[in-house]
Amino acid sequence: MERFGFVGLPNAGKSSLYNALAGGGAHAAPYAFATTDPNVGVAKVPDHRLDQLAVMSESKNVVHAAVQFTDIGGLVEGASQGEGLGNAFLSHIREVDAIVFVLRAFPDDDVPGPSDPLEHLRVVEIELALADLAAAEKALDKTQRSMKGDAALKPLAALLQTCVDHLSEGTPLYRANLRADDRADLKEYFFLTNKPVMAVLNIGEDQIGDEDAIAAPVREELDGAEVVVLSVQLEAEAALMEVDERVEMLEALGLGDGAVPRFLKSAYHMLGLRTFLTTGEKESRAWTFRAGSSAPECAGVIHTDFQRGFIRAETIQWDELLEAGSWSAARDVGKVRSEGKDYIGQDGDVMEFRFNV
Repeated sequence: MERFGFVGLPNAGKSSLYNALAGGGAHAAPYAFATTDPNVGVAKVPDHRLDQLAVMSESKNVVHAAVQFTDIGGLVEGASQGEGLGNAFLSHIREVDAIVFVLRAFPDDDVPGPSDPLEHLRVVEIELALADLAAAEKALDKTQRSMKGDAALKPLAALLQTCVDHLSEGTPLYRANLRADDRADLKEYFFLTNKPVMAVLNIGEDQIGDEDAIAAPVREELDGAEVVVLSVQLEAEAALMEVDERVEMLEALGLGDGAVPRFLKSAYHMLGLRTFLTTGEKESRAWTFRAGSSAPECAGVIHTDFQRGFIRAETIQWDELLEAGSWSAARDVGKVRSEGKDYIGQDGDVMEFRFNV
């Protein structure tokens, strides 16, 4: 299960976003540091393809992909020097797979702090960089001492020195133009700014309809990172409603299914994750694999025996299967393909694996 950590200033909407995803459970209040202990939750990744296949197969059980997310206390400028709650609680998200910046983009006289999301972004980036600086300096010192007996560590020491140089200027590692190989070598240190990032812009209900204009400067600043705009409080309130009431409210506001499903899909895809599906009367399930995985690697997601004894993958895209109406009907009209070990799994493939161990 992939893990995401929420980072932002106090009152940015992190706890409300947690509630929107988890259906409640986090204390959200219009004052700083309402969250002191981390909240950890799990949310299903919506997938209409899976839902339709489950109906077709009359599945008794439906299993969506899921992500885990952690909400921590707000950062303030100077947190690295102990301001506010300091930055010790960043340890709770050191091992997440990606960082989600929650940036407030609406003015409110009752909520302290800036309403400019770029100002939010500036503060959290600097504080994360300074938190990483302390960790990088320790790693560099240890490597330099070990290097006296092992000259092979010299390239690593040089890389860590580069990190220290950038981080001491408040520059996150994802802005440091490091090579992909270098960033991979740094993973063992769990630097926060070496992780993929995305941003959630928290807007007011009266700003709905202006999402593109609000997001444009943040998208430009983050240079291609995923940016999702949503009214976090509205989505949190909707999450607590009965399904019919939630649908009615979101449709009345012109929001369709709401922004939370879009956020989850963006977070899921940000990490290069894709989905293949299995379906039958017993169960329909979404399985997560890395983009570029071969058919045997996809099979291994279900069980290592499937990968070890892989023979072939009976494969069809989800919409073609739905159009045919059943697996046997799709096979009868030649829509089901028999793919071998070199086949690269595609998002939305429905697969049945043949194996022998």
